[in-house]
Amino acid sequence: MPTARWNDTVIAQSDDTVVVEGNHYFPADSIVAEHFEDSATHSHCPWKGEASYKTVVVDGKRNADAAWFYPDPKPKAAEIKGRFAFWKGVEVK
Repeated sequence: MPTARWNDTVIAQSDDTVVVEGNHYFPADSIVAEHFEDSATHSHCPWKGEASYKTVVVDGKRNADAAWFYPDPKPKAAEIKGRFAFWKGVEVK
């Protein structure tokens, strides 16, 4: 089952991920909410749309903008709506 870990802590786990461009997008209900803080960061992808970010927090350590999601993706990326993907040292296996 795909699992996202940071600092030896599981922050998301699901057997219902969607893989896009090599990234596993986890359903919103599979993330451990206590490890996420809102972020004001946004970015734009030409085919997916506007991405929003979350900061990952484990044992007081913060990994700024290490999770991203598309709250309202473009139609070609509809399957990742509200799902979370990771980078910046978050290990997904």
